[in-house]
Amino acid sequence: MQNIDPIFILQPVIIIIICTMLLAYWYFKRRFHLMVIVFSLVAFAVAIALKYAVQIPTINIVTNYFGAQSLGLGLYYGLQTAFFEIGLAFLVAWFAVSHYKLERKDAEAYGLSLAFWENAVLLGILSLINLIAYWSILQTNTPLAQTVYNQLNTNAPGLFAPASQALKSIALGTVERSSSILIHFAWGYLCFMAAYLNKKRLFFIALPMGFIDFLVPFAQNLGIPIFETIVFTLSALSVLVAWQATKQFRNNPKKETDLTKS
Repeated sequence: MQNIDPIFILQPVIIIIICTMLLAYWYFKRRFHLMVIVFSLVAFAVAIALKYAVQIPTINIVTNYFGAQSLGLGLYYGLQTAFFEIGLAFLVAWFAVSHYKLERKDAEAYGLSLAFWENAVLLGILSLINLIAYWSILQTNTPLAQTVYNQLNTNAPGLFAPASQALKSIALGTVERSSSILIHFAWGYLCFMAAYLNKKRLFFIALPMGFIDFLVPFAQNLGIPIFETIVFTLSALSVLVAWQATKQFRNNPKKETDLTKS
């Protein structure tokens, strides 16, 4: 019985390391409050729970009505990400700033923490556990191994690809997760700054970033390499927009202080 190539384990490991190192670097650089990581978990977990609560009873209805590659389905995904993930990121940041007196130095860490929970934990650690479990089970000659093999061969045949194709898949997957890190940082940073500076304009700049998920239904039509390139470019541009939108406050500490006191 063919086993999956353990090289697939590299992708979640790489992303877990990247997310962890980014948080560690920023902690030693800025000494942000560790409660930021907890607040980001609340924002992320509630948002994902709400997305599941909406999608479980409605996804088949929406897909059947609009089609699997349609503007309607794209809007369905984009609206959920914008209102649940970005909306809750702002509300939780506002609560944290108002009640726990978090500081300007916590803004970047808030965005990085959102990226950490999405990529290092939800899609990193859990994927790593699954891959190790698949590999371990398929090492055995048991009925369970045959069942797992049949299921994977039907639902995820790419896991049995040769090493050359596996490396390509890992590279594309790493780009995908890197895009997610960038976009979560951008909207998390903007939401925190919007709450901290009492500048809702920054929140409204962040809100459309959720519509990056509008592109999801068109991934196969575009081709995965082109799709991932587009998403990565938009994610990188989002970081630049976030940085530019807050430039006046970063370059003028007195103005920032006056705004937070007003």
